Amino acid sequence: MAEHVNAKKSECPTPAGILVIIGGKENKGEQPGENGQSENVIELEILKDFAGYIKKKKPVIEVITSASSEGEESFKEYRKLFKQLDITEVRHIHHNRREEALNDQLIERVDQADAFFFTGGDQLKLTTIYGGTPLLTELKSKYISSPIVIGGTSAGAMALSTPMIYAGNKDEEQICGEIKVTTGLEFLKDACIDTHFVHRGRFVRMAQVIVSNPSCIGFGIEEDTAIVVRNGLEAEIIGSGTVIVMEGSNISDTNFTNFAEVQAVSIRNLTVHLLARGDKYIIPQINPPHK
Repeated sequence: MAEHVNAKKSECPTPAGILVIIGGKENKGEQPGENGQSENVIELEILKDFAGYIKKKKPVIEVITSASSEGEESFKEYRKLFKQLDITEVRHIHHNRREEALNDQLIERVDQADAFFFTGGDQLKLTTIYGGTPLLTELKSKYISSPIVIGGTSAGAMALSTPMIYAGNKDEEQICGEIKVTTGLEFLKDACIDTHFVHRGRFVRMAQVIVSNPSCIGFGIEEDTAIVVRNGLEAEIIGSGTVIVMEGSNISDTNFTNFAEVQAVSIRNLTVHLLARGDKYIIPQINPPHK
């Protein structure tokens, strides 16, 4: 007879790494008020903080551009920016197809690196190329056991969570069941990340994700804004914009299950928080932790 295990005694390991989850279009040196920049902007704030979290004198950063159709150009831009921040060892990982990632021997490079940065593009490329690969398994293991820093911007940020939105624009987001969701890279579990959130009007599409699984937390991150996650649960906001947090545990009524009908979504008692630079938030563990 199987031995009964008390779920309260089963705990996941606390990650030693730090996540920097960016809402896209982080400041790359523009001045406040310049080229549409907010007056609240601090030059290079998010990238400076990302670099500052790396506790090595001569760190190695791997920039992963596989989400982008212009990987080389994206890498050159971030290499230049990180060199401005006195990080000279900036390496490049890019794959166009899953077969390339499976055949590329990158475990040693993962072991050597102190930080990883996922650029923007198409988040579905990241999950289809890297899901279940030795590279991703090694990176997750290192995130748990070592004080590395993992950053992502735009699509690269969205892929860090689970569930992960991969389709559903502003013309579709109000209709029940029109938002397409899959499993992300799972650095954050039971949390959904959406980016460019205020600028592109993505509130309703995030609400659809949360109403479909109210144990998840939704983080809608505006441009030039980021969530820094330590110890897997302790979040802090940096950058010039707003993070909208959605909690679904108090939802009392919805028409979402009638998704076969073409109708606008209705949700009652969705809990919403607006957070800004310096605010902190402990990500609730609604589901019992498990290995």
